Amino acid sequence: MNYFILTYTFYIAISIALTIWVAKVLFKNGRIFLVDIFHGNVLLADSVNKLLVVGFYLINLGYVSLALKESSSIPSTQVVIEVLSYKLGCIILILGGMHFLNLYVFFKLRHRAQAITNEANNS
Repeated sequence: MNYFILTYTFYIAISIALTIWVAKVLFKNGRIFLVDIFHGNVLLADSVNKLLVVGFYLINLGYVSLALKESSSIPSTQVVIEVLSYKLGCIILILGGMHFLNLYVFFKLRHRAQAITNEANNS
């Protein structure tokens, strides 16, 4: 049995599924922050949200592609699971990092927008 093909197949399928799931969650829940940041301008918020999701896909799927190659031998099902565990763990850590980066950016933008609004109201 060719364990490389099995490993690659599972790695690609699971990585893409995780990336799509996280992107959908970020897209759905990030919209609320963006609408607030852009003072109710829904068209602008939706446009920025879509651009953020495209960038998210490009970064994550690019990394998935770069990390696909496995140079060590895969002689058994046990090694398939170990290699998948390592590779998917890296993908999950990157997705988590990107999630927190998105949250950080949203909160910074929201804070900045609120500060500008407060300055305008106080003037």
